[in-house]
Amino acid sequence: MNTLGMKTLLVKEVRRFMRVPGQTVLSPLISTSLYFLVFGYSLSKQVHEVEGMPYLAFIVPGLVFMGLANNAFLNSSSSLFITKIQGTVVDMLAAPLGPLELLAGFIGGAMVRGLMVGVLTWAVASFFTGVHLTHVPATFVFLLLSSYTFSVLGILAAVWAEKFEQVNFFPTFVMTPLTFLGGIFYSVRELPAPWNHLSLFNPMVYMVEGLRYGMLGQSGFPPLLGGGILLAVALLSTLVAWAALRSGYKLKA
Repeated sequence: MNTLGMKTLLVKEVRRFMRVPGQTVLSPLISTSLYFLVFGYSLSKQVHEVEGMPYLAFIVPGLVFMGLANNAFLNSSSSLFITKIQGTVVDMLAAPLGPLELLAGFIGGAMVRGLMVGVLTWAVASFFTGVHLTHVPATFVFLLLSSYTFSVLGILAAVWAEKFEQVNFFPTFVMTPLTFLGGIFYSVRELPAPWNHLSLFNPMVYMVEGLRYGMLGQSGFPPLLGGGILLAVALLSTLVAWAALRSGYKLKA
C-alpha cells in the first residue's frame, strides 16, 4: 500500500477546504445553529418534551448529524467531481495510487470536515442547552459511521454525475427528504402507520437515534442494531465506490 501517496492526498483534501474556512466550516455551522435557534426555541414553546426529553435537547443530535452529513458529502463529491471535470482525475488514476488509497484520501478529508462541523455544532448546542455527552464511545462510533458513510456516498455521486446539476441531485432529492424524515425534529415512533414502519428503512433514522443514545442516553432503537445496519450500509457503499474507482467508470476519457 502506498501510504505516502495516501497521506499526501489526505493532506491535500484537508488543506483544500481549510483555505476557505468561512465557507466550508463557519457557514454550515451558522446554518445549523439557525435551525437550532429557530426550530428549537419556537417549537419548544409548543412541545415541551419528546419521549421524556426536553425538546431543545432532543433535536441536538439530529442537528449535529445534519451538519456532519452534509459537509462530509459535499467535500468528497465536490473534490472528486472537480478533478473529473478538469481532467486531472486521469493523472490520479495513472499515479501509483490504488483504488483503496484514493478512497482513503478522499474519505479521510471529507470525514475531517464533517467531524469538524459536527463537533463545533455540538459545542454551540451544548452552550445553549447545557447538555453533556452521556455515552462518549457510542457518540464517537456513530459520528465516525455517519461521516464515513456520507463521504463514500459523495464519491459515488461524483463518479455518477456528468454535470454540476447532477452532483446536486442526491443531496436535493435524496438526502434532504430522508434527513427531514429521519426523526430530527420529532420521534419516528409517533408517526401514524404506515409511515412509522416505512421509516425503519431510512438509514438516517439509525444515525440520528444512535447519536441521540450517545449524547442523551436514550434511543428508540437498540444501539447495536443501529450500528450493525450502518456498518452494513457503509461496507456496501465502500465496495461499490472501490469497484467504480478500480474500473475507472465514468472517470477515464
